[in-house]
Amino acid sequence: MNTLKFKTTINCGGCVRAVTGPLNEEPAISNWQVDTDNPDKILTVQGDNVQPEQVIRAVQEAGFEIEPVA
Repeated sequence: MNTLKFKTTINCGGCVRAVTGPLNEEPAISNWQVDTDNPDKILTVQGDNVQPEQVIRAVQEAGFEIEPVA
């Protein structure tokens, strides 16, 4: 299982609700969570064969900025 981390602008419960649909629709994603207490609003995604492009597209479709954590 791959684990990917991203810095985002997802900063509240409403924002989390906004990305829930797009992220849950990605079949390669089995689990995800956003640490809204972290200043960088870190999104952690787990899944088999999940690709960064899939996550970035889903979050951007919901209207948020996202970039991979190096």
